[in-house]
Amino acid sequence: MIQNFALNVNIFIDIMRKLILLCLLLGTMGYCFGQKHDFANWKRYAEANAELGQPAKGEKRVVLMGNSITDGWPRTRPEFFNDNKLIGRGISGQTSYQFLLRFREDVINLKPKVVVINYGTNDIAENTGAYDEDLTFGNVCSMVDLAKANGIKVILTSCLPAEGFGWRKEITGSMDKIRHLNERVKEYALSHKIPYVDYFCSMVNDEGTGMISKYAKDKPGVHPSAEGYAVMEKLLLPVINKLR
Repeated sequence: MIQNFALNVNIFIDIMRKLILLCLLLGTMGYCFGQKHDFANWKRYAEANAELGQPAKGEKRVVLMGNSITDGWPRTRPEFFNDNKLIGRGISGQTSYQFLLRFREDVINLKPKVVVINYGTNDIAENTGAYDEDLTFGNVCSMVDLAKANGIKVILTSCLPAEGFGWRKEITGSMDKIRHLNERVKEYALSHKIPYVDYFCSMVNDEGTGMISKYAKDKPGVHPSAEGYAVMEKLLLPVINKLR
């Protein structure tokens, strides 16, 4: 009888150990899934999007989709956004994979007349994995397809020159990758009759090695200074006004 009791206790302990391990595993999986679910950071603009609501009659919204370059624009040059009634939807550090995931929430559902898409910097910096130009280009094409399917006009812009990335110093050959991606997207834009704004040629230095120093606020130059944004604005605004 004592032996049976001891055996039952051991079985009970073994079951409890397995249950504890299972709970820990499920908890870890839940955490991981939660992290992956928010990969695109939908929460960033959720409240702002809700406050915007649907466009008023005659309102011609323009949304700028992008990464930290777009994210920092309204803070650096708020008058450009306020005066021209532009909506910034940039998120620092994001790649085209994340843009595509949040494109419905941060672009389509806002029902803009025009979307401006700036991409590429963080893909090439490998922020979310190894750089694959075909996949990045495919993400751009998919965003264009989604916009067109929802009656939204598209403006594609070039990736800005960047000699390197301060947060990813091991990445090499950034300028060659940027040039190649830009040429590919430019050809795509021309063949599909999509306006293309070339920031690169107006912001690259004479040596062709990176951004003109006065147009960059960091080293190596990745993020535009106020002067850099002013150059971008002069190139972009006439195209926006033509499509509105």
